[in-house]
Amino acid sequence: MTEFPMTRPSGRAPDALRPVSIEPGVARHAEGSCRIRMGLTEVLCTASVEGRVPGFLRGKGQGWVTAEYGMLPRATHQRGDREAAKGKQSGRTQEIQRLIGRSLRAVTDRAAMGEMSVVLDCDVLTADGGTRCAAITGAWVALHLAFEHCRRMRILSRNPLTGHVAAVSAGLWQGEAVLDLDYAEDSAAGADANFVLTDAGGIVEIQATAEATPFTGVQFDGLLALARHGTEELFAAQRQAIAEGAPA
Repeated sequence: MTEFPMTRPSGRAPDALRPVSIEPGVARHAEGSCRIRMGLTEVLCTASVEGRVPGFLRGKGQGWVTAEYGMLPRATHQRGDREAAKGKQSGRTQEIQRLIGRSLRAVTDRAAMGEMSVVLDCDVLTADGGTRCAAITGAWVALHLAFEHCRRMRILSRNPLTGHVAAVSAGLWQGEAVLDLDYAEDSAAGADANFVLTDAGGIVEIQATAEATPFTGVQFDGLLALARHGTEELFAAQRQAIAEGAPA
């Protein structure tokens, strides 16, 4: 019997990202912002600077970076209710926004911020898989631009970011390791993992789940290798975005 190579729904190679674009400076009033697109997934990320910190940090000379995440009602195929109308956030929303905050704090020298906070708002305009990964990757650009704004305004003497952080998914689809799952793959994956990595090679967080049978350590190593390959491309996209977003 002739064996044919696996074909992904999108036609991409196993190690290929979806087309990525990051457009900086899309929100007029925010100190930093961007719109990130990864395939059909689209997220608006803004960074808002506040001259105060949470009560547990007052008087400690450290700043704070936190995040809020949400999906517009028609980000998916069918309209979803606004969480504000329900009076509470879902557990998924809370988990994702905490992940975004942790990811950005991992590459921020909070002592260099002084006592200020930056709130990152990540709003999903269109969802086709990987919204948390796109939000983390775009939030880094928005945060960088906000810190640069503060530096130009002489609020900060230097940019407190210590490196890049980006996130990408990898999983087992039809038994093969693939990078950057879209919805069609994510909904039928045998295993799904989200990798939050730094440009220095560090691991911030890994969320990995077997959806069917358990996967092996060898398979996991393959997913991690794919994620490292993918984040290198995302770091390059971030660098391009902040260069485009820098004042002339």
